[in-house]
Amino acid sequence: MAYQLETLENGVRILTEKIPVIRSAALGLWVTTGSRDEKAAESGAAHFIEHMLFKGTADNTAAQLAGRMDAIGGQLNAFTTKECTCFYVHALDSHLMEGLDILSDMFFNSNFDEEDVKTERGVVLEEIGMYRDDPADVCNERLSEAVFKGTSLARPILGKKATLERMTGQWLKEYMHSHYRPDRVIISLAGSYDEGVVEEIRRRFSRMEPGKSPRTKKASYTPAITLKRKATEQNQLILAFPSITAGENKRFGMQLLSSILGGGMSSRLFQEVREKQGLCYSIYTYGSSYADVGLFCIATAQSHETEEQAISSIRRVIDEFLTDGASQEELDRARELSKANVLMGLESTTAHMNHMARSIIQSGSILSPEEIIAAYDAVTLEELRTLARETFRWDQASLSVVGKVAPEENYVRLIR
Repeated sequence: MAYQLETLENGVRILTEKIPVIRSAALGLWVTTGSRDEKAAESGAAHFIEHMLFKGTADNTAAQLAGRMDAIGGQLNAFTTKECTCFYVHALDSHLMEGLDILSDMFFNSNFDEEDVKTERGVVLEEIGMYRDDPADVCNERLSEAVFKGTSLARPILGKKATLERMTGQWLKEYMHSHYRPDRVIISLAGSYDEGVVEEIRRRFSRMEPGKSPRTKKASYTPAITLKRKATEQNQLILAFPSITAGENKRFGMQLLSSILGGGMSSRLFQEVREKQGLCYSIYTYGSSYADVGLFCIATAQSHETEEQAISSIRRVIDEFLTDGASQEELDRARELSKANVLMGLESTTAHMNHMARSIIQSGSILSPEEIIAAYDAVTLEELRTLARETFRWDQASLSVVGKVAPEENYVRLIR
């Protein structure tokens, strides 16, 4: 498996990986700008632009773009995160050039028509409403707002009604021009393709004018407790600790630590809080890592009456791990789970395309599956205990709760 990285004179990076035997390819156009690059008055711009690129170009209406993609049996989609935006195509190798045509037309020639902006603003506002109706999403969003307060990471990816209503087509077009600079553009191609496609990518994206995009301001973590009263059957809860940044070598150990504590049905938290005590239906751990800050989170939901018992049980599981560490059996099981996730997760061209781009964005290099597996195998029991002690500092713990919340002092007592 050979990854190729080429940097054009204007700064655009092209990642390629040929995968034998298969007949499809995934082509992703990544831009390393997201919601954290927005000022307060610009909140939601990156996500709004993502929507607008599907609304028609100088030569194709939105319906024609969709029709062209359906005509080749391909898939066209996009997403925005706090740190990047991605537009991607998945198609048969025989239709890949058509996919590139569609993707580059959207990128270079989108109209940003005012009527389309008005229509799509309504779509985005409905999307915001959908997330606000989901207590788990509200809980997660409020956590970011609290622990990253005063920084752009605190703001929602979708923006707010007040900021979105001020955005015109011309303003969005100018924002895109100033932030979608060639030094932030990565083209990632994986699967079956011929060199003509790569040459065409070079030709089209080398015409981008050289220039630097605005610098991203640093973020920092502050411990916080945030409570939101909402009429729900369960209280949604996320307990968070400051953790590693994206791309750190410690990420392999942190993944194993997360797996042992809350990565599956055999994990400590699942066995204790759900299986033994029956306090929840689901409990799991996950990491959110950015360029300069990160979180380790424990998420669950339970009734208002059993919330205190659940938090106390979570704390007890963590404290026991800090004292005793992991067993060899737990480490071996977590390794096999993580290695299986890596290998099975790379069984599609889209996964390969994502892996290449995310690796370059987060760490500046691309590890092969064999190198990733070797990194998991190198993690020791002592390293896991050290990572746990560095992470689980109760004076730095944060908590977000949504539902029939108790007074704040109750939560302070439980986690401090």
